[in-house]
Amino acid sequence: MQVGFRTDTGRKRAINEDALLVLPGEGLFVVADGVGGGNSGELASRSAVNGIEEFLKNNPIANAADMEGKYRYNWFKGYFFRCFRKINHDIRNLAQENPENEGMATTAVAAYFDGSELYITNIGDSRAYMIRAGEISQLTDDHSYVADLVSTGSLTKSEARDHPRRNMITRALGAGSEAEPDFYYFDLEPSDRLILCTDGLHGELTDEEISETVKGEKDLNRACKKLIRKANDKGGYDNITVVCVEE
Repeated sequence: MQVGFRTDTGRKRAINEDALLVLPGEGLFVVADGVGGGNSGELASRSAVNGIEEFLKNNPIANAADMEGKYRYNWFKGYFFRCFRKINHDIRNLAQENPENEGMATTAVAAYFDGSELYITNIGDSRAYMIRAGEISQLTDDHSYVADLVSTGSLTKSEARDHPRRNMITRALGAGSEAEPDFYYFDLEPSDRLILCTDGLHGELTDEEISETVKGEKDLNRACKKLIRKANDKGGYDNITVVCVEE
C-alpha cells in the first residue's frame, strides 16, 4: 500500500481546523474539517480523528473476518455508524462543558481497506474520490445546501461552485443529537487510487484538475503537495487537507 498525505492552513485562515488520521497498518484513513471557529473547530476535528482511532483499537474489526455478502456489509455499516454516533455524542459533550465551544462540529470521511474491499463512511462535505484507469469519480455525496439544490435540479454543478452558500453544510458530527452518516462499499481493482480531501481542495480545484495533478505521479506525497500548491494558487481560501492511497 502506497500512501501520501498533507495538510495546509491555506492563504486566508490563521488556524488549521482540518485534521487527518493515517493508519496504513490498520487500513484506516480519515479526513475531518472542523467548524465553529478558531480553537473550537480545531478541537472538533481532532476529537473526531482521535475518536475514530480509539474506537478502532477498542473494537477490533477482525470480528467480521468470517462474514460474507450482505452480512459482512451490514456488519461494517453498523460498526462505523456506531463509531460516528459515539463521536457525535462526545463532541456535543465537549461543547456543553465549555460555552466557548458551543456550536462546534466537524465533517468526517473515513475509508477502511480490507483486502480488495473498500468501506467508506462520511458526514458533511469532505469527500472521497476514486481514480481508476485515468478517470476520476466522486464516491461520496456532500451533505450541503448546494448539494441538495443540485440533487433537485435547482442548481447545476458549475453554478454550485460559485454559490455564496456553497460552504453551508447540512450534516456534521456534533451538529445534532443524532449523527446521520452515509455508508458505501466498493470492490477495488489494481492501481486504484483513493483521494480523501476537505473542501479546501475540491472547492478550489475541479475533479478534472485533481485527476490531472495526481495522474502519472508515482510519489503520492509529492502528488499531495502538488494538489495543495494548486489549491493555494487558486486562492487558498480555506484549510486544505488531502490523503492519497493506492492499494
